[in-house]
Formats: sequence, structure tokens, C-alpha cells
Amino acid sequence: MSQKFANSLDRILTLELVRVTERAAVAAARQRGHGDEKSADQAAVDAMRRELNQLPVQGVVVIGEGERDEAPMLFIGEEVGLGRGPRVDIALDPLEGTTMCAKNQPNSLAVVAIAEQGGLLNAPDVYMDKIAIGPGYPQGIIDLDATPTENLQALAKAKGVPISAITACILDRPRHARLIDEVRHAGASIRLIGDGDIAGVIHTTTPDETGIDIYIGVGGAPEGVLAASALRCMGGQMQGRLVINRPDQIERALRMGITDVHKKYSMEDMAQGDVLFAATGVTDGNLLRGVKFNGERIITDTVVMRSSTGTVRWIRADHVDRAKLA
Repeated sequence: MSQKFANSLDRILTLELVRVTERAAVAAARQRGHGDEKSADQAAVDAMRRELNQLPVQGVVVIGEGERDEAPMLFIGEEVGLGRGPRVDIALDPLEGTTMCAKNQPNSLAVVAIAEQGGLLNAPDVYMDKIAIGPGYPQGIIDLDATPTENLQALAKAKGVPISAITACILDRPRHARLIDEVRHAGASIRLIGDGDIAGVIHTTTPDETGIDIYIGVGGAPEGVLAASALRCMGGQMQGRLVINRPDQIERALRMGITDVHKKYSMEDMAQGDVLFAATGVTDGNLLRGVKFNGERIITDTVVMRSSTGTVRWIRADHVDRAKLA
């Protein structure tokens, strides 16, 4: 990594990157609980795009709202930023957990990750099989090629507790019925979540607070890259493998430069080099509090972190509600 790039990241790491997720979160929060997922997502996308285009970078969206034909804004391959400064890859989810926002349920977030050009996996919008744990364990104790029972046994041994003291976070989906049965048969507890697997992965980094030791299961590949970016900064281990079965999915992956669709990706494969990650809460959750509207003020709760320094900043900001004052 060049010193010039590092110095540029230092500037972005300040309020500039935080502002991107704050504005998206506030825009989505205005639609919170209204039951309209599309309106909430579009509001977050519009706000995030405006702020990204104010960053002093030459950015390309590698994880976005879909491909050009599917997403009018923040599509994969879209160029953002002021067109000067470092060349960066950008992965984003303007509204992680659209259903949770629409229903005003916990753990909806606005999320962005930035890395030097070529640092983030350009993953197609397909499913990814994932496994993740937080920091403090020997390398290699989890493996996608091991059974869920074997992974739980290895984690429990490394933690020095019985399997009954381990809690796995799993998306509540019909496709996970056999996984859920095996985890329970092994003796572990399960925290089922309806959506938001970025937050689910991040929760493994603070098991004493969240009660979650391991994330297992199939979720979105774009969310997998964003979760890997966060773990690079906070510490932990993660593996992912694309779930690609159809010819059109294989063709899409090839177009995006993926030649081995069955490759097992490590956390470092998905997020290389110096990575910045920021997330702002839209609804209240274990990681972040949601946006609060208080008269003419808006309160936001954001975490911003960097992999090369291990710095994690928690920012609770008080803003003037300009929309209300207008």
C-alpha cells in the first residue's frame, strides 16, 4: 500500500465516510415502520449516492444494489466520488435489512466498505455459504468443508466450554432446516434472525455482549463481502463459498472475473489490504442504536473502523433536522 493511499484514507476515515452511512440511515429511518421496503431502500440509495459523490476518491462500486440493468443507481461498476484522489473499490448496502426497517425491527443498518483498487471481491448477486467467528481463537478452527457439528466441537474446545454454551446465529429460512436440526442435535443453542446477516456476522466479535459465538449458513454473497470487511477490522475468521447452480449464474460470475465458482474464500480473499468499514444504525440493535428524531434534532449511532490500524471509532452524533426546519 502506498503512503499516498494511506494518507488519503486517513482523511476519508474522518467524518467524510461516517457522513455517507449517516445520511443513508437517516433517509431510511424516515420510512421506518411504514411497511414499504422499496421506498425505504430507495431513500437510502439516493442519500448514499449523493454523499459518495462528495468523497475525494475515484471509486468503483464492486458490491452494490445489483447490475446496471437491475439497479438504476449504485449498480456494480458505477463510478462514484469526485474523480480525484485514490482509486478505490467500494462495497455498500444502503439499507441492510430492508424488511426490518419497514417493520421497525432490530438490526437494520446502512453500510459501506472501502479498499484500495482490487481489494474487495467483486461477487455476483447470488447466495454464499458462510461461516464466521470472532477474534481470540487459533487460526483454522472453523472450516466450510467440516460439518456443523465438527465446527461447533472445535469452537467449544477452543473456548474451553461445552457445546451447550455455544450459540450459533442462523438466518431463519426453510433452506436451513437441516442445518438447524444438526446444530440443535449437537447441543448448541441457536439465535434465529429474520434478516441482516452482516450484523449477524459482526455479532460474533463480541459474544459476551451479543450472546453469539458463531455465524453459519447461506446468505447473500454481497453481504458476505461486507461482513468480511468488518471482520478484517475487528478481528475474527470467516470463510465463504458462492452458491452457484444455474448456467446464467456461472456466466454472470465469469463476467465478473470469477473463474472458479466453487472456490472457498477466506476473509482475506474477500477483503484484502487496508479496508475501511462504516455502519450506522437505522433501527435499534445489538451493535448500534437506531436513528432518533428528537424535535429539530437527529441522533445517529455509527461505527467506523480500519483494518491496518485496528482502530474502531464509535460516533454518536447530534444533527440539526434541516428537512424539518425547511
